[in-house]
Amino acid sequence: MHRIINRRLVVLAAMAAPWFCSAQESTEYQACDAKATTQYGINRCASEEAARVDAELNRVYRTLVAKRKDDAAAVEKLKKFERAWIAYRDACFGAAYPAANKQQYGSIYPMEVDLLGAKLTRQQIGVLQDLMSRQLDDSQTEPESGGSGATKAAVPK
Repeated sequence: MHRIINRRLVVLAAMAAPWFCSAQESTEYQACDAKATTQYGINRCASEEAARVDAELNRVYRTLVAKRKDDAAAVEKLKKFERAWIAYRDACFGAAYPAANKQQYGSIYPMEVDLLGAKLTRQQIGVLQDLMSRQLDDSQTEPESGGSGATKAAVPK
């Protein structure tokens, strides 16, 4: 009975792989993947892609924190948000690959996890960039005199 369930999980994972791995991979990943001739090589390409995207996330996050460095409460909320996103990402991995023994997913498991992680990380980069542009928009609007609370159009500084 367990073998039937395990086989069904593997088949389900294989069917879901295109959904998880259909992110907009970089040209570096595409070139690496095109040259890879073994699963080990493909896994390496995916690992490098995940590392590239993670480095970009760290760059964007550090930039956003630096822009808000004068507001300790905002920085703390950003840190809390990022920790929550990490928990979300890890929970997504767990939901996608729930088996305790990950070997049952086969040799493509590392590639799938790396590409799913890269996809989720790209989404988070977009969210952080949106927060950065909102912060920039907020800093470029000045309240009107008279205390009405309305704002003028963005004023470049």
